[in-house]
Parts: sequence; C-alpha cells; structure tokens
Amino acid sequence: MDIPALSMALSQNKILNDVGVAMLSKSLDTMQDTGEAIVASIDSIPETSVNPDIGGNIDIRV
Repeated sequence: MDIPALSMALSQNKILNDVGVAMLSKSLDTMQDTGEAIVASIDSIPETSVNPDIGGNIDIRV
C-alpha cells in the first residue's frame, strides 16, 4: 500500500471514529435527560393516595 492510500484510509477511519464518539455522546445525553425526567415524574407523585386507609389492614382467616 502506498503512502497516500494509507493516509486516506487512516483519515477515513478517524472520521468514522469521531462520528461514532459523537453519536455515543448524544445517546448518553438523551439517556441522562430521560432519567432526569423519570425522576422528576416520580417526585411529582403525591405520597398519599386518594384513600389513604385502603391497604393499611389485611384480613387473614385461617
């Protein structure tokens, strides 16, 4: 393989690598935003339900 062809191949490889890293970075940012949105939605749920007494007692007969 001659020098110019090797240089072109290495350049293309670097570009593909840079694109892959950029895509992974964008994916991680999206995942982080999604996680923050899930945590925010969980935090917005009120702690008491409409009927707080339901589920507090269990009737067991043997």
